[in-house]
Amino acid sequence: MVLSAMPVGDYDKRLVILTKEHGKITAFAKGARRQNSALLACSGPFSFGEFTLYAGRSSYNIMSAEISNYFAELRSDIESLYYGFYFCEFADYITKENNDEKDVLKLLYQTLRAIAKKTIPLSLVKVIFEVKAMAINGEAPQVFQCVKCSKNPADNKKEIIKGEQDTLNHRSAVYTDYRFSIKSGGILCSECQFNDRSAIKIGTSTLYTLQYIISKEIEKLYTFTVSEEVLHELTRCTKIYLEHYIDHQFKSLEMIMSL
Repeated sequence: MVLSAMPVGDYDKRLVILTKEHGKITAFAKGARRQNSALLACSGPFSFGEFTLYAGRSSYNIMSAEISNYFAELRSDIESLYYGFYFCEFADYITKENNDEKDVLKLLYQTLRAIAKKTIPLSLVKVIFEVKAMAINGEAPQVFQCVKCSKNPADNKKEIIKGEQDTLNHRSAVYTDYRFSIKSGGILCSECQFNDRSAIKIGTSTLYTLQYIISKEIEKLYTFTVSEEVLHELTRCTKIYLEHYIDHQFKSLEMIMSL
């Protein structure tokens, strides 16, 4: 998938592409900015398909491409477009060259599909993507047990995912004995909460939603909704967590915040 495209010279483009075989790579599309170029359509962000590349001494050159999805729906709505840019920029930041990035590529593809379908709010799509991307990258918060004493949340919790468009939240405010600690990198039980007085109180549904996002396969991520209360808690926890563990300012996120 093309993560970003930048004009080079009079007619060329420099693309950053996320691949299954070689992770993130940089490739040049010669003449892609000419009106009659065969590479014009495949050299834009979100283009997903098979690329035929020529490996030069210091970079790749795109010879041809067979695109299976352009995600044109994103370009018809400015908010969806900005979110798409953000997810691509995030993927660009956490991926590396010559690394196995198949899961990030799969996550990005399913995320853009979720935007195009418009079945769940973009703000929820954003939280799901961020948490799962951090999990794939080995930097997810510990939400399955207390980070200090390893105590587990109640073992008798019910199965909370039953299918598409189910809700993970009960309307009544139900809170666990656990708090989300940014400093500790996960949840703290009631006996260990003194380790971080700034830890955030979270509801049972918020905790279970975080567990679901981290543990479930990518194909099942965008099949549920949550209440405004739970979404607010998820957004708050994720925002502060990313600010603490990722030292990077995403330009596309600033564009989203300006809407």
